[in-house]
Amino acid sequence: MELNRLPGDAPIGDVVAAIREDGAAIVENFVSDTIADQVLADLREPFDSVGRSTENDFNGYTTLRVNSVLDLSPASAGIVGHRRMMEVLDAVLLPFCQSYLMGSNTAIEIHPGEGDQVLHRDDTIYPVHIPGLELQASVMWALNDFTQENGATRVVPGSHRWVKPREPGADDTVIQAPMKKGSALFYLGSVFHGGGANKSNGARAGLINTYCLGWLRQEVNHVLSVPRETAANLPEHIQRMMGYSLHGGMLGYYPTDDGRVPSREMNGGAMWGWQTD
Repeated sequence: MELNRLPGDAPIGDVVAAIREDGAAIVENFVSDTIADQVLADLREPFDSVGRSTENDFNGYTTLRVNSVLDLSPASAGIVGHRRMMEVLDAVLLPFCQSYLMGSNTAIEIHPGEGDQVLHRDDTIYPVHIPGLELQASVMWALNDFTQENGATRVVPGSHRWVKPREPGADDTVIQAPMKKGSALFYLGSVFHGGGANKSNGARAGLINTYCLGWLRQEVNHVLSVPRETAANLPEHIQRMMGYSLHGGMLGYYPTDDGRVPSREMNGGAMWGWQTD
């Protein structure tokens, strides 16, 4: 069994249908090799200097991780706010909210010798599980080729439809998601997945962004973790997803100097007094 694979120019409806079927799907060649190469080059120094700071039983001991990638790689904005990716997320998340937010923004590099990561659901950061209600969705971007040997992500297809909470068992199918550089693995927050073991001689690097319903708290506080001067230069649709926005006109507001509440149109950098294009 393999996950559904679609070309980068596939109709959005086909991508969404594939995700809903298995809980995950691969879209091939979704960004250019040039963008993937630049993001990985930008992350080389952070990976090498602080990448081991998150080592533990869950994250692994030969896996490098860095957070707040938007602050480390300007080129990553082309991935974080990828327009066709957002069309997919619109279909998956907007049935449950008026807008969604970026939950986390993390780069992961699995090095040779790393074992299989424990299978898990990303949405367990929220203390509720309601079948059919998707709290978040994730997109893993391949910054170099993902193979079965170098740790391509593992997925338990169909686990997003499990009604009763349980862990994957011996009878459940676990498949890997190898993909070429520039491709993207979409998966629901309710689907079990995990990094694969790296049995090769080289590292595999990916950029993983999670996106949550706009009325939920984000996994990472991007307003604090990304310097304001960096955020001010990002496209407005990314600013909104970082948290510089309101949900439903009121959720997340702050009073202006004269005590008024910003209107629902005051979003993005303009809400914070920035001059944005």
